Amino acid sequence: MALRFYNTLTQKVEDFVPQQEKLVRMYTCGPTVYNYVHIGNLRTFTFQDILRRWLRARGYELRHVMNITDVEDKIIRDAARAGKSIFEFTTVYTQAFFEDTQRIRIERPEQVVKATDHIPEMVADIQALEAKGHTYRSDGSVYYRIASFSDYGKLSHINLSGNIAGARVDVDEYEKDDARDFVLWKMKKEGEPSWQTPFGEGRPGWHIECSAMARKYLGDTLDIHTGGVDLTFPHHENEIAQAEGITGKPFVRYWLHAEHLLVDSQKMSKSLGNFYTLRDLLDMRYSPDSIRYLLASVPYRNKLNFTFDGLKAAQTAVDRLRNYALRLKTARFNEGENPHWTEKAKSAAMRFGEALDDDINTAGALGVIFEFVRDSNAAMDAGTFLAGNVPAAQDLLRQFDEIFDVVTPGAAEGGLSDAEIDALVAERTDAKKSRQFARADEIRAQLDQQGVILEDTKDGVRWRRK
Repeated sequence: MALRFYNTLTQKVEDFVPQQEKLVRMYTCGPTVYNYVHIGNLRTFTFQDILRRWLRARGYELRHVMNITDVEDKIIRDAARAGKSIFEFTTVYTQAFFEDTQRIRIERPEQVVKATDHIPEMVADIQALEAKGHTYRSDGSVYYRIASFSDYGKLSHINLSGNIAGARVDVDEYEKDDARDFVLWKMKKEGEPSWQTPFGEGRPGWHIECSAMARKYLGDTLDIHTGGVDLTFPHHENEIAQAEGITGKPFVRYWLHAEHLLVDSQKMSKSLGNFYTLRDLLDMRYSPDSIRYLLASVPYRNKLNFTFDGLKAAQTAVDRLRNYALRLKTARFNEGENPHWTEKAKSAAMRFGEALDDDINTAGALGVIFEFVRDSNAAMDAGTFLAGNVPAAQDLLRQFDEIFDVVTPGAAEGGLSDAEIDALVAERTDAKKSRQFARADEIRAQLDQQGVILEDTKDGVRWRRK
């Protein structure tokens, strides 16, 4: 079965065929670093992580670029309020972004690039657009004339019939369907950061940043461009107008957009009191792995309704997978191999792959894994799952975790590593055997304080993080 994606551009599910047989050129719209990323942002970044892991599992080499937006309206506003330069201000939140994504095991793309390091490339692109008649200057700023690009609107499929000729917008973000000439270069205002250019002193508009950096590192035509659905218009629409206005070539072949995250079926907002960052949830003692599982559990083109009951259920699901992995590792099975379970593991691996090939259907992939866990657990209880079936089951779980990455517990920030926990568990077991019960109780209490729960079972001691 071929790998297929829903392409926002064509509004169809299409077989994925990159320009080069085994090389994928992929661009991700990264964070705007004016605050900590919220769980809605992390939902999109988690989808992108699952996508890149699956592309790699399917044998592709990745050339994945993600930008850091470190100059735009909100950054300038909030840096001024904080009494800092934009560079001082954005450094804090850039570092926080990498800390947060690392906590939920989001892989770092092959290249991460900052907007402020690429001003010359943006200036060159604006000059190229000017030479091709796509721009005009007004009040010291440079604007893109959208009427000059006949394909404007082809990504978002908006109706431009109500557009007022000559209307323009200076802000980086504006309302959907409010299609207007947008700013490429902004004239310097008092107190704002600026760069000297042939257009005068000023700074770039937000939209020119991504298309300039994407083309610099990935060429004129990208295989995949990802982002949140809220970026479809105007940001990604404007990226197309800029890039194709210069090159005349298709800018992106497959556009993949992740849907919104809701909280209790409502839009997340500070005014509703339902706005959460990863740090908020960690402070509430939820584990990074359960958060990652929840964010990955709903296919990316469906809205994800975040609830705390759902987060607790995610932790239960992660615990179930970990207990299953421990059972495979430590339980005593009858000798031999049951051909039925060898075939079931092989079939599950195939169906797991088919689900992810189907536009990264994470819910379908999870369903395959949990069906196998449920049925094989029952077979273990009945004694029909044999020692020779363990390797295939472990291999299936390994394939799953290379993509979802939730089975192996991660070290809590400032807490004990897995090896340290294993050593304490072994010491507690030895203490109990030698009837040093006070020491065994001390170790249990120590682990509890570090957020580690012990479970004594017939197959040995299991542990998990709270």
